[in-house]
Amino acid sequence: MRRLTVYSREECPLCDELLEQLAPWAQLRGIPLDLIDVDSDPTLTRRYGLKVPLVDFGGETVCFGHLDIDALERLCRPGSAQV
Repeated sequence: MRRLTVYSREECPLCDELLEQLAPWAQLRGIPLDLIDVDSDPTLTRRYGLKVPLVDFGGETVCFGHLDIDALERLCRPGSAQV
């Protein structure tokens, strides 16, 4: 089963907003959701920098900055990679 991973940082209003929208969507579909603080690791900080929040689904970047539910829905359709 693929997982959703959100790369974020503390005290980030965009991150909080995205998580508020994404968590119910993921829970409804039974998709595990992991939260990673990019400031917890210098490599992550360099890699993601200002591109937070960033949503990764099974190793594929879906969106950053704002949630793109349409992109997530497309990835969950039959014929796309298995969820």
